[in-house]
Amino acid sequence: MITLDHYIGLAVVLFLCGVIGVLFRRNVIMVLMAIELMLNAVNLVFVAASKHLGQLDGQIMVFFVMTVAACEAAVGLAMVIAIFRQYGTVRTEFLRALRG
Repeated sequence: MITLDHYIGLAVVLFLCGVIGVLFRRNVIMVLMAIELMLNAVNLVFVAASKHLGQLDGQIMVFFVMTVAACEAAVGLAMVIAIFRQYGTVRTEFLRALRG
């Protein structure tokens, strides 16, 4: 039988994979994918807790998180395309040099 602890454990693993991807990836597109992975881990916890408690609040919250994730992906991809057209690369160390 799969319990709430199993879902939370899986969500923790997914979230940690996303955090590692954000911290150690050099490509901006991969960083955006890691952020999406973290958002999906949060969605998994919302749905699992909602089912465990017998309420729909968590499942309704998932729709809001998915909306934010879709907007983040669209805006992030537009920014990546604009940066690539301007500078010819999407590597993160190049973007850090632009700040200074």
